[in-house]
Amino acid sequence: MTQDCFRALADPTRRDILKLLRDRDMTIAEVAGNFDMTRAAVKKHLTALSDGGLITVEARGREKVNRFNLAGMAPVFDWLGFFDSFWDDRLSALKTAIEKDTQ
Repeated sequence: MTQDCFRALADPTRRDILKLLRDRDMTIAEVAGNFDMTRAAVKKHLTALSDGGLITVEARGREKVNRFNLAGMAPVFDWLGFFDSFWDDRLSALKTAIEKDTQ
């Protein structure tokens, strides 16, 4: 699942779709209306986002409504968190060295 999340985010069109879905739920047709590509191509992007856990898809009658899934971003936040703690440790060590040098 983690790999699928990063794979989905690797494509700029998918990131643009997520930006759209951040604001409101949309059908495939509504998403497709924002891009110069076929509905089938948009569907493939939505499938990749769904496989990555970044969106959920709900059937409403004959339509499928796509919704941004913030919880699906957890692998990204976890990965970035590793680097956040890396820099916290480095900056703390730098602060200690500077304070020691100025005493």
